[in-house]
Amino acid sequence: MTANNKTTSEVLFIHQQIFHVLDAPMLTKFAIALLVALFFVYVNGVLLFVLWSKPVFKETPRYILFAHMLLNDSIQLLISLILYICSLAFLQLAKVVCFLLVFVATSTFSNAPLNLVVMSLERYAAICFPLRHSEIATRRRTCVAIGVIRIIGSINFMIDTLFAVVTEPKSFHLLMFCTRERTFIAPWQADMYLAFNVFYFVSVTVIIVFTYISIIVAARSVSTNKESTKKAHRTVLLHLIQLGLCLTSFLYGTIERILAMTSNSKLFSDLRYLNFLIVLLLPRCLSPLIYGLRDDAVRNLFRHYFCCRSAEIKPVRINPTFTLGGARASKLALLGLPTLSNAVDALT
Repeated sequence: MTANNKTTSEVLFIHQQIFHVLDAPMLTKFAIALLVALFFVYVNGVLLFVLWSKPVFKETPRYILFAHMLLNDSIQLLISLILYICSLAFLQLAKVVCFLLVFVATSTFSNAPLNLVVMSLERYAAICFPLRHSEIATRRRTCVAIGVIRIIGSINFMIDTLFAVVTEPKSFHLLMFCTRERTFIAPWQADMYLAFNVFYFVSVTVIIVFTYISIIVAARSVSTNKESTKKAHRTVLLHLIQLGLCLTSFLYGTIERILAMTSNSKLFSDLRYLNFLIVLLLPRCLSPLIYGLRDDAVRNLFRHYFCCRSAEIKPVRINPTFTLGGARASKLALLGLPTLSNAVDALT
């Protein structure tokens, strides 16, 4: 068992044997990555405050799911940054601490595509079953779905943790370099990890493509407004784009192992930094831009709180038109937020 662990470590962590120096350029690049991550954590924090500052957002499934996505991405950003700092500083952590950090990192990573599935299904229900949407997508069911997402996202690492507890119960006080692969004890764990991720992304892709096609058909049949139809297509298409970005994050470890084969430590350091910044960090920074700032209601409030303005937001007069929530329109009007003119327009 120990021999297998050493062999896996030698193959997957060649980069740990490469000599590196924390010189001024490297510290500059690290500062850039740190500032970018912290800035988007702040942006996500402001958006979360916006979503929890108004009761209507806390009662609407699409905003509850969006808030969960923001919280999940923020945690992923912070944990990824901590692990990157430890790797950059060649810092070893106690095994129990490493397992805790990796558990949070892997579970939030798996939660992202699963959250996209639920968001797409909620939009599918809103467009294809508009009269039953308020019954299908309730606040309680949305919270249950989030709980299921978190359970499914943590299954893989929980199996690895239980296996470690059973096979090496006295090793949790030992120091180790903290990465996902270093938690593997047997070769089958790496295969299971790959199988879980492939299953996640294939299932998510199939479901999102299905909802996208269904929404296209439904939007064309119920809406004569071409602009509304385009908005319907665009929103679920953004789910596919976000899924693609999640997939690039899945390739992060593979790319790093390939880069580790280079004999030039300076080149490896530069490429590894770009890999971390573009493949792992950037996709997690785009969620508020892809979703939140496209929404007129969220964008107006975000500008208000982001700039720390103290003035009150003036309400907007809205004509009483059909909405997906019935009484929800009056709440939106009191908040100064735009209502939804029809089921398809709910996708904006």
